[in-house]
Amino acid sequence: MIMDGATMNVGAVGDLRRIKNAVGVARRVLEHTTHTLLAGESATKFAESMGFVSEDLSTDTSRALHSDWLARNCQPNYWRNVIPDASKYCGPYKPPSILKQECSACEETGPSAGHDTIGMIVIHKTGHTAAGTSTNGIKFKIPGRIGDSPIPGAGAYADDTAGAAAATGDGDILMRFLPSYQAVEYMRGGESPTTACQKVISRIQKYFPKFFGAVICANVTGSYGTFQGGIKGSGSGLYLPSANTFAGRACGLGHWTIGIDVSSPSERS
Repeated sequence: MIMDGATMNVGAVGDLRRIKNAVGVARRVLEHTTHTLLAGESATKFAESMGFVSEDLSTDTSRALHSDWLARNCQPNYWRNVIPDASKYCGPYKPPSILKQECSACEETGPSAGHDTIGMIVIHKTGHTAAGTSTNGIKFKIPGRIGDSPIPGAGAYADDTAGAAAATGDGDILMRFLPSYQAVEYMRGGESPTTACQKVISRIQKYFPKFFGAVICANVTGSYGTFQGGIKGSGSGLYLPSANTFAGRACGLGHWTIGIDVSSPSERS
């Protein structure tokens, strides 16, 4: 997804197939439609109509991962309360006619799941903000699953009157809390970017103590920060190379970039 913090316009795609440049397609949604989110095969057809090339995105590595997953009886997967037992066997799965036990609590995805999310937020010296995200999503997901990345306010959010934020981690949990939107609202209320990020993660962890994820935030004055939850080991896992740019990787979560065009208040419009 991609969001313009000046106009509040958003373009997003989910469950996009056979198109490599997902965020490019999202930008076409923003620029050439009045919609916000397109999904599935219809999103692919839209991409093709915008000039994007449909191609096989499978690689030797992805094919090997899939073969290994099948050999391990489709473990891990994201099914529950189905027959056959999804913790032991591959599908196809069907719901049992009568549940013999209470539904188990939703298990949170651990660090081993891995993520390849790319998030970017930009603050121009004029105060204009923008944010965008792109991802392949979690491995071995159920077909049709859409995570937080294309959801405005979940994957990313931007508002010229406050700042911008982007999130990564367990998307099925993240989208329930709209962390990027909430972080921007915290900054609007006067919180520093770091505090805003921390409050968002803390709110999620009240309900999901083992939540694994992170948020980055920047306000319109050029201050920025991040906070991570559920990451083991010392150190933040993020690198801050200079006062003007932020580029880093949250351990096992994905890649982020913040671009800040710093100017004095008198230069701002």
